[in-house]
Formats: sequence, C-alpha cells, structure tokens
Amino acid sequence: MAHNEAVDVVLVGAGIMSATLAVLLKELDPSLKLEVVELMDSGAAESSNPWNNAGTGHAGLCELNYTPQAADGSIDIKKAVHINTQFEVSKEFWSYLAKKGTFGSSKSFITPVPHLSYVQGEAGVAFLKHRFEAMHKHHAFAAMEYTEDKAKLAEWMPLMMPGRPADEPIAATRVMQGTDVNFGALTNQLLKHLSSTPDAQVKYCKRVTGLSRKGQGWSVSIKDVNTGNTREVDAKFVFLGAGGAALPLLQMSGIEESKGFGGFPVSGQWLRCDNPEVVKRHQAKVYSQAAVGSPPMSVPHLDTRVVDGKTSLLFGPYAGFTTKFLKHGSFLDLPLSVRAANIGPMLAVARDNMDLTKYLVSEVMQSMEQRLASLRRFYPEAKAEDWRLEVAGQRVQIIKKDPKKGGVLQFGTELVSAKDGSLAALLGASPGASVTVSIMLDLIERCFADKARNEWAAKLNEIFPAREKALETDAQLYQRINAQNNESLELVEKSSETKSFA
Repeated sequence: MAHNEAVDVVLVGAGIMSATLAVLLKELDPSLKLEVVELMDSGAAESSNPWNNAGTGHAGLCELNYTPQAADGSIDIKKAVHINTQFEVSKEFWSYLAKKGTFGSSKSFITPVPHLSYVQGEAGVAFLKHRFEAMHKHHAFAAMEYTEDKAKLAEWMPLMMPGRPADEPIAATRVMQGTDVNFGALTNQLLKHLSSTPDAQVKYCKRVTGLSRKGQGWSVSIKDVNTGNTREVDAKFVFLGAGGAALPLLQMSGIEESKGFGGFPVSGQWLRCDNPEVVKRHQAKVYSQAAVGSPPMSVPHLDTRVVDGKTSLLFGPYAGFTTKFLKHGSFLDLPLSVRAANIGPMLAVARDNMDLTKYLVSEVMQSMEQRLASLRRFYPEAKAEDWRLEVAGQRVQIIKKDPKKGGVLQFGTELVSAKDGSLAALLGASPGASVTVSIMLDLIERCFADKARNEWAAKLNEIFPAREKALETDAQLYQRINAQNNESLELVEKSSETKSFA
C-alpha cells in the first residue's frame, strides 16, 4: 500500500456540494492542497445530475409548502424569504465566478423561466390569494402577480388551460424572474475550473473505504474501483458531500456528533416530455399543492427543464421506496446503516410514519394510467404517447433523535460537523442544490471559524457583498444585488436590469 503526501482537504463526492466548497476554499486560500474523490466515472452523476432532481433554482417563488398556513388562517412566509435570499447568495457566487472570465458561460447552467403557483377549488384559491397578499408586501416578492382571470391564465400557462370545466375555481401567481438551473452542468463547470488551479485534483472511480483519526486530522483510505489498489491520504479537513452515501461515511468517522442519525431513503420518478410541439406551449415551472395527507416531497409540479441546450418538460414527482442510499447504490445500504445509537430513532420514525410508508408503497404500485391522471390535473389534454417515465435520483431524508418522540423524520438538509472542525458531512435533500452556497458558507464559518473572521474576511466580503439577513431586511440592497446578479449571469438584457422592480 503506497503512502502519498498529505493534503489540506479531502472532499468525498463530486456533486454540487463538494464542487462548490472546493472552489470557494481555493478562492479564499489558493495555496490549499485539495483532492475530490468520486465513486462514479464523472462528476454530478447522482443527485446533482439534471434528470435526477427538479433543478428548479428553488427561490421560494412558487413552492407552496414553503409558506404554511396556521390554524388562524395566517400565512408564514419566513421560510420562503430565507430560501429566496439563500438563492440570491448562490447567484452572488456564480456572478463572482462569471466575472472572473476563467469560469465559462453562465448560460450553460442557468436559464430565465417564470415560476408559477397554481391552485384549484375555492379553498385553494382563497389560500393562494391570502398567500399573495402576504408575500407581495415583501421586497423579495414585489414582482409577483396574481390572477383568477381565465383569459390571463391562458396567457400564463397556455398548455394547462384547454379542456378545463368553465366553472372550475382556479388561480395562479407568477414571478417572471424565476430560473431553471442545470446543476449537473454547473457542477462540472466548477470541477473543470477547480482542476485548472494549482494543487487541486478531482479523482474518479475512487471509493472511500476507511476514515480514522490521525493527529489533528484524518487518515482516509481510498480504493481504486478499477484496479483494486488502495492508498492512504492524510487530510487536515474532510468533507462528506456524497449525497445519500454521506450517512454511512459519517458513521465510519465515529465522531460523537454522528450518533443517533439515521436515513430514510426515498426514490423518485418523473414523467418526461420531449415533444417540441408540447414543450413550446409551456415555458414555466408550475407548482401546486400536495394532496391532503401527502408528504412535502410529493408537491406536484410541471417544469420546463433546459438541459444541454434542449428544452423538455418534467412532471412529478412520483415517490417510491428502495433501501438504496444512492441511485447506483446497494440494497443493503439501509440495513447496514442501523447502529445501536440510531435504532431507537429509526424505530420511532417507523412507528410514527406508517402513513408515509403506505403512501410510498402506493406510489410504487401506480400504473402509467394513474400517473397520467395526476398529470391531467395540470394538463387536461395530455396524451400518453408524449410522455415517458424517467427514474430520478435517491433522496435520503434525515432521521434524528427527539427527546419527546424518540426520533423524527426531517425534510431538508443538515450540516453535521466534528467539534474540532476537522470533519463535516451534509445530510438530507431539497432545497439542497439551490442553497448550496449558503450551506457551504455555514460550513466555512463553523469549521474554519478563525480564518473566516480574520484572513479570509476581506475575500468573503468581496465575493458576497450581501448575506441573507441583510437581503431579507434591506429592500434597496436586495434590489441592487438582484439586479447586479441578473446582469452578471446574463438573465436580463443589460439595458433593463432594473425593470424587475419597476
């Protein structure tokens, strides 16, 4: 077994998280020696792949589950505002890279696409109107429009209106400044940019087989899946950004902070349409409400997707269940993740989430005709021959300890880090990719706290002229940063960058 030289940072997984963190760290300290190791033979092969996620560019503009309604009828918009400003911080980082000139074109990964919320029935219409009134007052959503007018709805979503009952109560909101993001293209652009910098390597077909403490850092055992050769890498800091595989790797580390975490894997499927005659009639991302009793992951949406210059439509998601933690993983992933420290939380979640389990089983058992029936709630005239089933990526939802219930199932993402800041892992799923930059800034401030406060502070302020809290509260700052980002990312014509807030 050959010993290679030590590195400053090892990042496991070549998805959007590791690619973002690696490039950000090299911007902050170009002398850092980094190595990204990836099990597959290319970057963005799992959750960051454009066909494995909704790729929305989640900005809180249309996702109704980010604005829950309380028992008294009030709408809480805090989460939507926070996600919106997190996405703006992501755009700041991409804008900074785009302006450098060595990064490549932003047009390869981000495209302007309007974001709509759509509801049916009197209760749905009342909710959406109330939601619009709450959101429109906030500067992040000042450009949002609302209508119940059928003629206007036919302009906004021409594919979705024909074939509906004339007396059906229906309403929508629209934000023209939404985007579609191809996180696969972005990830590979980041990895290419990273590889062009000194002392940064991206190595494919490599599996991490061991992770143990060594001095102030870690010894990482890395096996070449083609040759079987193993080598040891000494790293001062390790990031586990391997999607669903992050949990087993975190368990392998043995850090105290990993105790009690479990994973609940959920698979997904989409209906996909590439028929250009259909696609050209729907240039939008349209989100609706999940069926009563369904989990947040089931929110149905009909999305315009732009992948490698070609536009398609995706409808879904249709959930499913498998014991794999990765799309290319093993059916033993779930049983092998059970530990003494997490079996209690996992059993508690199994006990308290029988409805979710039944829902997932029923989704798996659906016929194509049943899936098309869901699509026709959005697009009444959908033809079966225009749509095919596309298998999405795996999501591993977080199971964690809870003092009252024993364990809870958590939707979202969680950053778990060692007390000494030498290792961090990212667990969970949506809205992950869209808010990657904020999550990685949180990691830097947690694991590299002294440097972030001192020698990296000026550079961080240069890359990020405004952070989330300031963007949430300062309307003029938000509008200025938003306009600058949209111009840098070529999302608007240069002469009209301020029209969004006219």
